[in-house]
Amino acid sequence: NITGGFNSCINAQDENYKPHVLLCQNNMLSTATFEQTIAHELVHAYDQCKAKIDWNNCLHHACSEIRASSLSGECQYLQEMLRGKSKFTGGHAPCVQRRATLSVESNPSCKGLSEAAVKRVFTKCYNDISPFEDH
Repeated sequence: NITGGFNSCINAQDENYKPHVLLCQNNMLSTATFEQTIAHELVHAYDQCKAKIDWNNCLHHACSEIRASSLSGECQYLQEMLRGKSKFTGGHAPCVQRRATLSVESNPSCKGLSEAAVKRVFTKCYNDISPFEDH
C-alpha cells in the first residue's frame, strides 16, 4: 500500500504549479508510518531543491530513493521484522537497496533499469546523509 509520494511536477502544465508531498491518510496505519512517510518524502523534496533531480534519469531517481529509504527509518530493524525480512545484523543496507529498487521500478522511465541504477549509485548515495551531517 502506498502511504505517500513526492509530486515533482515533471509534466505540470501550469507554470505556477509547485512540487509537493502527498500523504495517503487511508493507508496510515500508525504514527510511525506517518513519521517515516513524511521523512521519506521530505528527503525527496530536499533532493529536488538541492540537487535539481531529473526524475526521468534513473540514476538521479535511484540516488534519491536510496537516501529516502536510508534516512527515513523505514529500514530500521523493527520495520524489517514486521515485514518478515529481519536479520540480526547487516540488514539495513539490503533493505535500502531492495526498497529503492522497488520505488525506482515504478517510474515508467526506469522499467527494467532500476536494479542496475540502484547498484551503480548505491555506495555514494547510501553514505550521503545530508542535510543531517552536522547533527
